[in-house]
Amino acid sequence: MFQVSSHPLALLFLILFKGFALGLYLLGNFFTDNFVLLFVLCVLILAVDFWTVKNISGRLLVGLRWWNEVREDGTNEWIFESRDVSVPVNTSDSRIFWTVLYATPAIWSLLAIVAFFSLRFQWLLIVIIAVVLGAANLVGYQRCDKDQKKRWNQLASGGSASLMSGMVSGLMSNALTGGVVGRFFNRG
Repeated sequence: MFQVSSHPLALLFLILFKGFALGLYLLGNFFTDNFVLLFVLCVLILAVDFWTVKNISGRLLVGLRWWNEVREDGTNEWIFESRDVSVPVNTSDSRIFWTVLYATPAIWSLLAIVAFFSLRFQWLLIVIIAVVLGAANLVGYQRCDKDQKKRWNQLASGGSASLMSGMVSGLMSNALTGGVVGRFFNRG
């Protein structure tokens, strides 16, 4: 899996953080009885996982990134970033990314059901946080993928001049910022 990956380090951290959070949740009681310590560690790992998937793994493995900005009037604006059409995505990376992205909230949801029916409500807090963060990444990337396909279809069908000017300005800003930032993150 890592040998065919274009970005094995990003793939490793995608799997490592999710696996470590799940492992700590499932096996943490074997090492300590301190729930507060396990709660804090799990939430920290889940937060780092959320940030890593949202900002690094998604951009490197599938060429997508999303974020949400709050305007001055209090409204939210979803912003989607996608790779250039000429840059192909490694199918192995893409398949693993989307599988992990869909599987993680499903696994945590099953653990929520188990925690609820075994009356372990304090552990249910960790699971709810994991489900919310995993689902937020999933929804963000689904919207980002949908937006990317819509823009590519508009471009392929002879999109408007405003779409082209937007893409040209986006490419120019990517060229300027990609010099420093791109070299730092593109070491795979």
